[in-house]
Amino acid sequence: MMAVRNARVQQPRALATTLVYQVLEQGDSLSGSLTTALAGIDDPRNRAFARELVFGTLRWCERLEFVLGRLLQKPLRNRDRDLHALLLVGLYQVLLLDTADHAAVSETVDLARRSGKRWAAGLVNGVLRSALRQSQALLAAADAVPAARWSYPDWWLRQVQADWPDDWMQVLDGGNRRAPMVLRVNARKSTRQAYLARLADAGIGAQPHSCVDSGIVLETPVAVDSLPGFRSGDVSVQDAAAQLTAGQLGLAPGQRVLDACAAPGGKTGHIAESEADISLLALDNTAQRLERVEENLQRLALKAACVCADAGATDDWWDGQPFDRILLDAPCSASGVVRRHPDIKCLRRASDLQQLPAQQHRLLKALWPLLAPGGILLYVTCSVFRSENAGVVEAFMAQQNDARELPLDVEWGSRQSVGRQLLPGEQGMDGFYYARLIKGSTSAS
Repeated sequence: MMAVRNARVQQPRALATTLVYQVLEQGDSLSGSLTTALAGIDDPRNRAFARELVFGTLRWCERLEFVLGRLLQKPLRNRDRDLHALLLVGLYQVLLLDTADHAAVSETVDLARRSGKRWAAGLVNGVLRSALRQSQALLAAADAVPAARWSYPDWWLRQVQADWPDDWMQVLDGGNRRAPMVLRVNARKSTRQAYLARLADAGIGAQPHSCVDSGIVLETPVAVDSLPGFRSGDVSVQDAAAQLTAGQLGLAPGQRVLDACAAPGGKTGHIAESEADISLLALDNTAQRLERVEENLQRLALKAACVCADAGATDDWWDGQPFDRILLDAPCSASGVVRRHPDIKCLRRASDLQQLPAQQHRLLKALWPLLAPGGILLYVTCSVFRSENAGVVEAFMAQQNDARELPLDVEWGSRQSVGRQLLPGEQGMDGFYYARLIKGSTSAS
């Protein structure tokens, strides 16, 4: 993209504009590009600033788009969409971020000047200065339009209102908040209390999480390399909602356990940490993503059989031996984790809510025959949409006579028609759905 191509790699605004452009115009996910891109910035402060610009611009993209539409006399041409991304990053700074106005305007105009388009600097300068002069009126106008006020696509907003008529504002607000950095202590190597002491010795403020015994919440996010023992597997970074998984499987020595959609491997590692004497198989249908699982296990010094396969095409990988426990962390909209992945709000489409439940039901139907009588299947999503959660599980149970819910006896989340739902930010956690099903027998724990 021209606005950034000739800029210094160390310039955080240039990098942020490139990443925003890649998400909005090319449909790229931040999960595959952010870490590598930030590695090009040496100064930790500039690295943090670039990340804030990317996350903030995407988090508030609908709001910023509304404001930009008020400030532009006519939409930019397709060939000038690089400047569109640059303007959004600039507007985030002058309207929603506590940065010096002069620096925000001058640096953004300088990037426009490097685009090679003679008119670009004047346009960017005019838009940003108009935004500063009219900021109160522009933001008040945005507040009058629900999609711009909450900064979600119209279809997303309507679906959340339909699914959560009493809690929809909590769902949207929770997804717009900055997420804390949460750690998972490796129970094979340490206790939470002991690791809290190590953090205190390192000058890192932290508190135990109230809902999960392995969880620690940091007062301020830090680089993983500054965490004591991170490279040796003493601790991992994982939201507390995801840490709830292993404890709901009822793991015991000698079990065969399947993690059906394992990447990137956080839950796989936690399962292996929680019970040493199990036979664990981790599947993922993408070789590159499966490498992440293997890397996580290697750092933790744990083992699992890792196989690249479509979990739903069982003839391609299953050896015919039933599993005692199956974790189906199903592919989903990820609507419950937008506070950590704001690009999802820009990438997800309404049509996904027709396609994803069909895929989730396909996986449930394919994996159920692999579960031993009396075995447990734990269905998990990081979605807040009912069509991906209770809707999928109810439809499956209606077709499967030997599937019965094993209710979760926990205090977190809220009881649904089947399963439990955590909303984004509730009890300090991401938005997750859990449903636990038992096959035939009533004797499993």
